[in-house]
Amino acid sequence: MIRKLSPPQLLVIAFLFLILLGSFILKLPGTTTSGHISYVDALFTSTSAVCVTGLVVKDTGTDFTLLGQTVIIVLIQLGGLGIMTFSTIFLYLLGRQPTLREQSILRDTFSHSPVRDLRRLALSIILFTLLVELIGAGAYFTHWVHEFPLGKALFFSLFHSISAFCNAGFCLFSDSFLRYRADWVINVNTMVLIITGGIGFLVLLELHGRFIAQRAPRQKFLSLHTKITLITTAVLIIVGAAYFFFMEYEVALLDMTLRQKAMVSLFQSITARTAGFNTVDFGLVSNATLFFFIILMFIGASPGSCGGGVKTTTIAVFFAMVRSKLRGEEHTQIMNRSIPHQSIARTVSVIISAVLVIVVMTAALLVTQLGSVSHADSRGMFLEYLFEAVSAFGTVGLSMGTTGRLDTAGKLLIILLMFIGRLGPLTLALSIRARETPYRMQYTEENVMIG
Repeated sequence: MIRKLSPPQLLVIAFLFLILLGSFILKLPGTTTSGHISYVDALFTSTSAVCVTGLVVKDTGTDFTLLGQTVIIVLIQLGGLGIMTFSTIFLYLLGRQPTLREQSILRDTFSHSPVRDLRRLALSIILFTLLVELIGAGAYFTHWVHEFPLGKALFFSLFHSISAFCNAGFCLFSDSFLRYRADWVINVNTMVLIITGGIGFLVLLELHGRFIAQRAPRQKFLSLHTKITLITTAVLIIVGAAYFFFMEYEVALLDMTLRQKAMVSLFQSITARTAGFNTVDFGLVSNATLFFFIILMFIGASPGSCGGGVKTTTIAVFFAMVRSKLRGEEHTQIMNRSIPHQSIARTVSVIISAVLVIVVMTAALLVTQLGSVSHADSRGMFLEYLFEAVSAFGTVGLSMGTTGRLDTAGKLLIILLMFIGRLGPLTLALSIRARETPYRMQYTEENVMIG
């Protein structure tokens, strides 16, 4: 049965299995402080952890025991790096070769070009991740060792380092990092971990090979994928920080010093695209900023990373395509390179499918949560549910406080959104489509007026 599964089907089943396993473990005695948690809440928590989202219906720091928190962080680590990465290394350790389907999944997840040594790729990803997470935990520890007992400081450091690098947004503090908005160590360390985990493993390995390990001459150009990723990421961070700073200067940032305003703005711009930590109360943020952040959450992180969204390279290629069409150019060009038609078609498909998923699921949320409530009694709720839906799809984890008010139907919808957002609409579509027939009939062409 398993041998007949396609790579997308195998990936979907692997994530489903991990989510269900995590939900059953979180239902066991000793994982929650109250001793009881509903299965829907356990499923929601497990899905949010595996899909590295960060939306919670139970407070991670107070409602879960040390055992429960450990289960959550293990789920985050497995979901963030991808189940196939760990399974590939595990098979190699046992002296076995991964199947062609497993190799295909790993290749499609972390690389834009053929990879000769998948074992080396998977091992490099895991070792690099562990190294960065240990360094991040060490930075946290230098601060929290003076605030908490030794054991608690160590666990808090490891937990938040893994959560930040995997762009999960789970936090053991009820107010996220709001209490540390003026702390440079916490803020800078968290931002570095988020960027590192959200930029894509292939980009990091390429930068390491070119500029640190010097495996290639320094004058050799970076790949187009890496250039687009770095430039788009930098532009989004700068524009997002500037927008938040000027729009919230007299609103959410009113009582802060100029230095704190700048740091909070930069932090929120970085975390808004996929991580979900916050150093400002989003209930105080203006509507204009909330809408702009919906766009950032929709874009998300970069391909081959721990983050979600439609991805930075997708948006870059899309705007390049629009520019080329407006100029009357036949091919889409970026940085003196032409983008293949297959990539253009995939770009359009990803964006359209993502928009459709968000529209349908937002409508479903409005029906299930506000179906019988008049507009006069629910002003502002549309933006809140749209924000929640995009946050779930982009695996961001930011919320305006809507998550805790969801009923069972609303939680199940958000669970589905998180799952779709982590795997991607195209992956799910490929996993359920029928096998292609060797011959397809083509009908006669006829023009239709467009625009």
